[in-house]
Amino acid sequence: MSISIQANKRTDFKNSTNRKIRDEGNFPAVVYGNKTESTPIYLNSADFIKTIREAGRNGVLTLQVDKQKYSVMLHDIQTDPLKNEIVHADFQVVDMKKEIDTEVSLSLVGEAKGTKEGGVLQQSLYEISLKGLPQDIPSSIDVDVSDLGINDTITVADIKVDKKLEITHDAKDTVASVLPPQQEEEPDSGEIQDAEGDVEATKEKDNEE
Repeated sequence: MSISIQANKRTDFKNSTNRKIRDEGNFPAVVYGNKTESTPIYLNSADFIKTIREAGRNGVLTLQVDKQKYSVMLHDIQTDPLKNEIVHADFQVVDMKKEIDTEVSLSLVGEAKGTKEGGVLQQSLYEISLKGLPQDIPSSIDVDVSDLGINDTITVADIKVDKKLEITHDAKDTVASVLPPQQEEEPDSGEIQDAEGDVEATKEKDNEE
C-alpha cells in the first residue's frame, strides 16, 4: 500500500506568490505523465521529507490534489544547499501495471579487504538504470565490497537484483575498485650525489670568505 501525501493546485504563478508559498513552509511542484495533463501544485516541505524518508526515493506515493488522487513517483527534485530548502519537485504519474525505466542509487557496504592493506576504495558509479514495475523498484541497491582486494573491481555485471527487475545499464561499467597504495618516489642516486656536491661546494666557498 502506497503512502499518501496532500498537495494543492497552484493557480497564481507570480514570483511573490511563490515566495509566499515558501515562506509558509511549502514548495512548488508539478505532476504529469501517463496521459495526465501537467498540473502545477504545492506541498508542505516537512510532510514531504517525512513521506520520502518513509517511502524511499523511488517509492510509489498516492498524491492527493484536491479531490483527485494520483499514483506517482518522485522524478526530480531541486534544492537550495545554502538555504537548505526544497526549491521545486517533479512527480510522474505511473501505471502500476506497466514497467518503467528509472535510475537507482548504489550504496557500498562492508569494508574492502584491500583497504586493510593500504589500498584506496574508489566508487566510480553512483546510480544504475533499472526496468520494472513501479512497486518493485528499490530505493537503493547495496553493493558488498568486503571481498574486494587491491586491484580488484566490481562492475555492473556483478550486481544482483530481484528477478522482477532488469538492469539496463552497461554491464561493463565499473562500480567500485580498490586502488593500490601510492608509493613515494625515491630520489635518484645521481641527484643525491649532485645535491651533496652542491652542499660541499657551498661550505668551501664560505670557508674561503
